[in-house]
Amino acid sequence: MPKVNVLDLNNKIVGEIELSDSVFAADVNEALLYEAVRNYLANQRRGTASTKTRHEVAGSGKKLWKQKGTGRARMGSIRSPLWRHGGTTHGPQPRDYSYKLPSKMLKGAMRSALSAKLRDGELQVVSEFTLSDHKTKTMESVLGKFASPKTVLLIDNIENRNLKLGSRNIPGVTLLESKDVNPYHLLGARKVLISEVAAKRLSEGLSK
Repeated sequence: MPKVNVLDLNNKIVGEIELSDSVFAADVNEALLYEAVRNYLANQRRGTASTKTRHEVAGSGKKLWKQKGTGRARMGSIRSPLWRHGGTTHGPQPRDYSYKLPSKMLKGAMRSALSAKLRDGELQVVSEFTLSDHKTKTMESVLGKFASPKTVLLIDNIENRNLKLGSRNIPGVTLLESKDVNPYHLLGARKVLISEVAAKRLSEGLSK
């Protein structure tokens, strides 16, 4: 089992934690990561794009001119797709883009993402996110001690009001519970700070 240092909010080592080999030291499967990210993005799509056909656009149904004798091409409706402001042919209609990814694939992608982050030194375990207050300035000073880049993912299992309020106004910082974490979030963050409790829960839950 990989042993990872446990840090306090001053970025000082205060202990050590053993994590599951199958979760934090797994082979990185890039194909699974691609499928998981594709699934997440598809599920976020609203699918509200809509166009009007010739039967839905505004306009008279009267025949514009007689069929023969004018020398012009025959035309039956001003709402034809051939005309400006006419209907759209085969345009997008409201639809549901979401689909379910098999749970085994999602778990495999989570293992790959966590292993990649730990391997690259972008994942650190924090004993607990105990902040003195809920001020944004306090949270920024904590992140500064970890030399945090522009995108940071915070993972904690406990309802932590100070952490929630202190981090919500900082650009690039995302706070999630372990049950809500997706490979998309992990891959999109340059640094992942995870509480010891959340790390144990992920280690136990994904090793099954």
